[in-house]
Amino acid sequence: MESRIERLCTASGLRMTHPRRVIARVLSEAPDHPDVQELYQRTRAVDPRISLATLYRTVHLFEQSGILERRNLGSRRARYEPSGEHDHFHLVDLDSDKVIEFDEPETEALMHRVAARYGFDLVSLRIELFGRRTRHNTESRKTPQGSSSTPNTGDQVR
Repeated sequence: MESRIERLCTASGLRMTHPRRVIARVLSEAPDHPDVQELYQRTRAVDPRISLATLYRTVHLFEQSGILERRNLGSRRARYEPSGEHDHFHLVDLDSDKVIEFDEPETEALMHRVAARYGFDLVSLRIELFGRRTRHNTESRKTPQGSSSTPNTGDQVR
């Protein structure tokens, strides 16, 4: 069964070679926003014959074709996610590089109103927040066993 990114590649008219299929599947299954090195390790776990040069060329092609979006989420390395996902926001922990994806309908509605006020139809919305956990917040997230937990808010830590 084709992955979401494979379908986007086919719809864009890209020729799907074996390495491109593997890379597309790895990207489609990624629960996070991998950088090229992370993507390379995951791809090599599936097929060790795929070179780093092939990976870079394929990621560049996917990006140029509008299939992938490059994100610079506070680290020196670019991270990638599939294009065309619903509008969502990123909260980046600057200490751990963890990315929390979240939806905020009130903020999205406000951004649409701001765009309309200036005579624009909002096509895309990107908000990225960068921060550090406060000591109080870190302490309040401790479980009785002393390990950290993430509140169940429906947000995704990636």
